[in-house]
Amino acid sequence: MDLATHIQARPEAMGDVPGICELPLTRAVVQYRELHEMDTPGGRIEDIGLALVVEGHQAGSAEVLDLGSGRIKVLDLSTELVVLDWVYEPTLGYVTELIRETAKTKQDEPLRSYAYKLGLSVLERVGFGPLTRPTLLRIGYRDICRDFDLHEGTSIRFVLGPGRISRAYLNYDACALSFKTAFTEPDAPLEHALLDAFNSAAEVRRFEMISEADSIEYQVRLPLPTTFAETRASLGVMRRGLAALMARFEPDRYESVGHLMDTFGQRETLAGLGVRDSQARSVEIGHRFSSAKTVH
Repeated sequence: MDLATHIQARPEAMGDVPGICELPLTRAVVQYRELHEMDTPGGRIEDIGLALVVEGHQAGSAEVLDLGSGRIKVLDLSTELVVLDWVYEPTLGYVTELIRETAKTKQDEPLRSYAYKLGLSVLERVGFGPLTRPTLLRIGYRDICRDFDLHEGTSIRFVLGPGRISRAYLNYDACALSFKTAFTEPDAPLEHALLDAFNSAAEVRRFEMISEADSIEYQVRLPLPTTFAETRASLGVMRRGLAALMARFEPDRYESVGHLMDTFGQRETLAGLGVRDSQARSVEIGHRFSSAKTVH
């Protein structure tokens, strides 16, 4: 079946209530965050933060299908949601049939495959912009996680030494890598490694402890991409920097990962995505560097 969606199709309001206009979200393609999840929050590596609302008539919640994992989630509608698109009724009907079939047969591959194609087609149609940038970064970082450290979460673990572990997460909204640690004091070897790995391509910051329950966190902030091409370039900087950290702290693991990528190639979902980008060309005429070599 064609992945038919339509940008201009809009469901009508449910009714008039003084001061309130309730709009059913069924058929909406929404962008969600952990704060929206009413069940167990926390992203799985298959999730892409983009979902089709399959039942959105309730006042406080909605059942959605994540378009990466093909799993049903329940979202809290009392917080702000980003609606990217709407799908045709036949598309929703077909998805509903696949959900029923999956529940009956316990075989989720048809639903997951269709959902993922639907999600990518929405991104291609909507194009690059501030609303789609976090999802595109999430999809790209998911590929890096799968190449470097495949597990259920969207992070990459680094063993820095005996009893010294850090995990790298991506802040999709800020385009910043967050290195969370269990350290209560600044870690000089990690700081030097971050500065060397990302050189002048990013700003490295250290966040001190606020309470005894906190620990030191480092953040590598890349410039916020303004085009699809810049988004892919930023992900390339992340991949190279993370690879440099792995080569520095875990050379055996780096060699093993390198052999796998040499054999099977690195994952890059965005390379096959026909996302519309700005047609305007820009030429750099100068820039002023701030000190990216300083850990703040």
